[in-house]
This record gives sequence, structure tokens and C-alpha cells, in this order.
Amino acid sequence: MRENLKQEYKNMRLLIYGAGVIGSIYAALFAKAGYDTSVYARGKRLKVLKTKGLLYLENKKIKKADVSVCSELLDNDIYDFIFLTVRENQLYQALEELKMNQSRCIVTMVNSIDDYSKWEKICGKEKILPAFPGAGGSINGDVLDGALTPWLIQPTTFAEISGMKSERTEALSMIFKKANIPYQEVKDMHIWQLCHLALVVPIADAYYEASNPKKIWTERKIMYKTARQLKKNFHFLKRDCGKLSPKKMNIFRFVPLSILVIVLKFIFNSKFGNKFMYRHSMKAPDEMRQLHKKFYDYVQKRKPEW
Repeated sequence: MRENLKQEYKNMRLLIYGAGVIGSIYAALFAKAGYDTSVYARGKRLKVLKTKGLLYLENKKIKKADVSVCSELLDNDIYDFIFLTVRENQLYQALEELKMNQSRCIVTMVNSIDDYSKWEKICGKEKILPAFPGAGGSINGDVLDGALTPWLIQPTTFAEISGMKSERTEALSMIFKKANIPYQEVKDMHIWQLCHLALVVPIADAYYEASNPKKIWTERKIMYKTARQLKKNFHFLKRDCGKLSPKKMNIFRFVPLSILVIVLKFIFNSKFGNKFMYRHSMKAPDEMRQLHKKFYDYVQKRKPEW
């Protein structure tokens, strides 16, 4: 690892572009780790952050993150990393707003399977570093109630588009490590995101189809339908991509349907399911339905007979 990175990473300037649940979690953690952290926000959330600050729950106590709040980004306002934490249906508007900024790295923590070259055409070649957050929760009464997902389930994931390690992936690793954020660097972020959508789209669909989403695990037909769709999705991706990422996703291909249903019931009826699955699905139905369409459009184009 280069010595200049070891000496300079503590002084890096970080911008969180998007002040929802995900952006707020990372902003609070980066600030707590001592990074010069700014948050770009709009509308009601901007007003709240300007008047009250970024409030978050920690050990059942309300704390305030030491962050700067801004509503505009000048072209020459340069950050070491810009973390783009918006919903997929807000992605292209955000990229258009960021394209003139002279910062050299935009970490796109967005749920999308679009071709990364489309993003580079907007912002410039080699400015995009694809990633995905490992966090979830909600904002209640202007206070963030969020958490990181356990490392074994889903750490914060990132990779260069090329799949090669680089100086900036080394720097990003150091940032996450100092902020105590579980992370992993993968070889192919596009395959990883395809696998992620193959998982979360059927889960969100299940909530939307259920007669009682809060007790979805009690609806037998929904559980079996979701399990079958998960198996179908991952069998397709294995044939289409040649591999799954992470490898543990192969469990959906091999576990018997009846066992998978039991596991799904347990997860849907857990605190994890409530915080990381139910809350997001119910608060972002437009985004999830758009992702549903994009994923299954991708499937049909790749395998029309599937």
C-alpha cells in the first residue's frame, strides 16, 4: 500500500450526496471516525439538517453527527470521494448535477444494473466507482434509526469497473476500516448487483402481493411463490453469467424448496427482516417496482425463452 495513502487518508474530504437513510448512516459513521464529512440534501430533509443537524440513535440515545450540510455543489468544490446514495430512479438526475464537479471519484452506492459506461458518458471516464451499501433502517421524527448489515450477510461492496485493484480502492478500504464499516472488494460489480436484484426483487414483490405485509410469513402461498422465484432467478443467472457473486448465492439453487420456505419465514419474521427488508420495501415501492421491471426485462432480453 502506498505510503502517501497511509499519511493522507485521515484528512480526506468526503461528500454524501443524498441525505436519506443510507446516506445519513454513512455520513454519521464517517464523521464519527474523524473524517471531514459533508452532506448534500434537499427539500424537507435539508431544512431538518440545517435546523437540527444529523440526529441518529446509538445505544437508544439520540446523538448529533459532526457534519457540514450543503444544498449546492460548486464545480471547484473538490472531495476525495463523493458517495452517491440516492434511489435508482434519482440516479441520472444526480449524475447530471455532478458531471461538472472536478472531484475525481464518485462512489455510486445505487441499486441498479445499468451499464456503467452510460454513467461514465455523463460524468467522465474513470470517475465512477460502483458500490453498494450494507445498511438499512428508517428516519423517524427526524432521527435516524439505522444500522449496518452483518458482514456475513452483506458488507458494503465495491469494485473498479475493470475489476482491478487500484489506489482509490485501497483508499476506500482504509476509509471503511477506520469507520468500522464491514466491506468487501469484488471482481465484477455488475454480476454482484445482478445477483442482489435477483434476491431483493422477489422479496419486495412478496410484500406488495401480501394481504398483510407486516405478517407476510403467515401467508403460505406467498412464501412458496417467493422461494420458487428466487430459485428460478439464480438458476438463470448461473447459466447467463457463468457464476454468482457472492458464491453463497448458490444456496438458492441447491437448497430444497421446502427448506427455503422455512428459512424465508424465519427471516421475514425477524428483526433483521423488519429493519432491512420490510421498511425499505414499503417506503420505496416506486423504486422497487422499477427495479422489478429492469431486472425481468434484462432476463427476457438475455433468454427470451426463459
